[in-house]
Amino acid sequence: MMARTYNHGVAWEEGSGISQGYSVNGTIYISGQFSHDMQSTLVGAGDIEAQTRQTLENLDRVLEGFGAAKSNLAYVEIYLTNVKEHFEPCIQLFKQYMGQHRPAGSLIGVTSLAFPEQLIEISAIAHMD
Repeated sequence: MMARTYNHGVAWEEGSGISQGYSVNGTIYISGQFSHDMQSTLVGAGDIEAQTRQTLENLDRVLEGFGAAKSNLAYVEIYLTNVKEHFEPCIQLFKQYMGQHRPAGSLIGVTSLAFPEQLIEISAIAHMD
């Protein structure tokens, strides 16, 4: 078994107890990504589109850390704090991001996430053939 981890290299990761990604036997498990920048600052407070874009950029960064791309995604979980209001803009941006690739997935409504300003979080599983 060959395992490998990936982190963005930002300060808050050290205290979280988890890696941004963990790869074992060709499967990459990606921790929940949200809309922080590389300085650990939340991007897009109150703006679901800005938060979704930044979250997807962070997802890309983890995939790239393993030499993978969004076409390697097998399963995606999207967590939204306000499904009724944010479903349409989030799904439109997600479909643009994915292009023709269609992984399995779930969209889950939650009452809150780790940070009060956080509107979205995305976790995923990717597979390297």
